Amino acid sequence: MTDHGTKNIGLRGVTVTDTRVSHVDGQRGRLIYRGYDIDVLAGRSTYEEVAYLLLYDELPLPGDLASFARAVGERRVLAPWHVGLLQAFPPETAPVAVLQCVIPLLAADEGAPCDESKEAMHVRAIDLIGKMASLTAAWSRVRQGLDPVPATPASGHAADLLRMLLGRDPDAATARDLDVALILHADHSLNASTFVARAVASTRATLYAAVSAALGALSGELHGGANTRVMQMLETIGDPSRVEAYVAARFDEREPVMGMGHAVYRTDDPRALLLRQMARRAGERVGDPRWYELTRQVQEVTQRVFRERKGGEIYPNVDLYSASLYHALGIPDDLFTPVFAVSRVAGWSAHVIEERFAEAQEKPALYRPQSDYVGQYCGPESCAYLPLDERAAL
Repeated sequence: MTDHGTKNIGLRGVTVTDTRVSHVDGQRGRLIYRGYDIDVLAGRSTYEEVAYLLLYDELPLPGDLASFARAVGERRVLAPWHVGLLQAFPPETAPVAVLQCVIPLLAADEGAPCDESKEAMHVRAIDLIGKMASLTAAWSRVRQGLDPVPATPASGHAADLLRMLLGRDPDAATARDLDVALILHADHSLNASTFVARAVASTRATLYAAVSAALGALSGELHGGANTRVMQMLETIGDPSRVEAYVAARFDEREPVMGMGHAVYRTDDPRALLLRQMARRAGERVGDPRWYELTRQVQEVTQRVFRERKGGEIYPNVDLYSASLYHALGIPDDLFTPVFAVSRVAGWSAHVIEERFAEAQEKPALYRPQSDYVGQYCGPESCAYLPLDERAAL
């Protein structure tokens, strides 16, 4: 076996590229987009402004933002053939699977695309930002036998997503809650789905292909699917009196409590701190605070049991409170992950563009990690090949 040096299973702590898109400081609990702290952006910005920042590496001027928001709004409009694709899927198809199938086909709108300039990539990114929202909302209705609600290009992205999804205009507070949630989920450095997107982009595949691959990674329950699992956990617990037993059983079975713990943060996830406040307010606003309260108890009991059994600290991640927030906003549980993608597509696109156009980096263009073969050696003295008929006679 060739010695490739010390292995790092799972690539934890391995630096594979440079990036200007975002930075996660796990020790201090900070998340930074293009130099701007997430707390500042969540408090003062909009999703469209943050998406522009991620794509163009600077905050927009008023005219730039107006043009960008208008372009995103126009790209939310679906063509008849887009809706026809959705109608071809069985109603029980998982929403993320629908998106993963449809997103690569959006390249057909370009005919035979050959322009690989950065400007063309930005246009495709805007298309993806718009279409991810409208396709998510349209599928939710199509699977119920309903017609999609047409996009309103002049509306804000979050407000229009809720209107297309629920069939009614959201109030300002509800729209702002989703707007902030989209900001918080827009990027998170080299997480699993972003790494997949960059790896696919390194092959010179299209932006649509890279985003489709990222959706596949996001669908897993340990990544974007975790917030749906959190809501399922809350529904399983059902009553505050059952929290202690549920958490204890998870520890006894050496299974994770969904929404608790993170691969990078060693203190509070700044997104979780903001989402906790938003989930409480949203629950109170709709007159149903029980899911927030149940989530809070799960956090407190899990932290106490973790200290008692493991002698350390564990903190909630972005998924814990996003579940009860999305529920309060009226978003169906199985659309939590697609809504995550509605946000994260801006970050994926920014990383893909960076992968394709970044200045010289000290790495090959194509990602190609090593692996150590630990199976049998099929050579002259072992694993002798037998013809099929001889194998059948054994």
